[in-house]
Amino acid sequence: MNFNELFTAYPFTMTDTEVAQATQAILAQHAAENNNSQVWAQCLNQIDLTTLNGEDTVAKVETMANKVSDFSKHFPALKNVAAMCVYPALTDVVRANLPKDIRVACVSAGFPASQTFIEVKVAETALALKAGADEIDIVISVGKFLEGRYQEVFDEISELKAVCGEHHLKVILETGALMTAENIWKASILAMAAGADFIKTSTGKIKVNATPEATYIMCSAIKAWKEQTGAKVGYKPAGGISTTDEAVQHYTLVKEILGSDWLNNQSFRFGASRLANNLLTSIVGSETKYF
Repeated sequence: MNFNELFTAYPFTMTDTEVAQATQAILAQHAAENNNSQVWAQCLNQIDLTTLNGEDTVAKVETMANKVSDFSKHFPALKNVAAMCVYPALTDVVRANLPKDIRVACVSAGFPASQTFIEVKVAETALALKAGADEIDIVISVGKFLEGRYQEVFDEISELKAVCGEHHLKVILETGALMTAENIWKASILAMAAGADFIKTSTGKIKVNATPEATYIMCSAIKAWKEQTGAKVGYKPAGGISTTDEAVQHYTLVKEILGSDWLNNQSFRFGASRLANNLLTSIVGSETKYF
């Protein structure tokens, strides 16, 4: 892959300040119109309900999966979350306790640092799929990317996509570690060129996670990719999104940049743990701690 040609074909010309200004302009003009119960319910249906803690247990994950399974009994007027996201060792537990229409997303390939051998990444991904994962979330090798070792990053993503086959591969850029808007743009383009079905902001394991500015950049990259290739890539902001207002901000940016075709859980997800209860609280009108 000639990365000079790739990045020339998808040029990025904005400064970080200009990105921040453009992001805030969209939110100032449109966020209020999306702050309503219909959008809150849509955001709920786009959640990958996530638990990624070292102290996760079989019992905890079973309880969480059962809550998802029983959701329609308690909230018959609402659509359920899109998926549950867990570590590989708990994939089979989730799959055994979820209805088939709720997807199992599994972090893999040395999550969250991605600092392991490609052979381990491939094996872990294959084992997660065998255990019942429908989707795989991986992290790019951030250190290699920052050193300009783009071919190695590209090859890793391509190889893991080959393992996934028809299963969705979500590629986490760890935008808080990329430091500049231009790096986020380049990582987005590289990941899509390598075969990502979704690009995703963050692991939730570092200080800076999903920001509105990262959403602006990544959605703009997805739009440019669609315009040139015809391929539709999904988007997933994750990490640090916990309030209804934060969800509405990201929803608004996706809507204004990518359009209504992305406003569904086939193309747009939230990676979150606390967000589901906060959205339910907003929808119901009183504090609700279901999940």
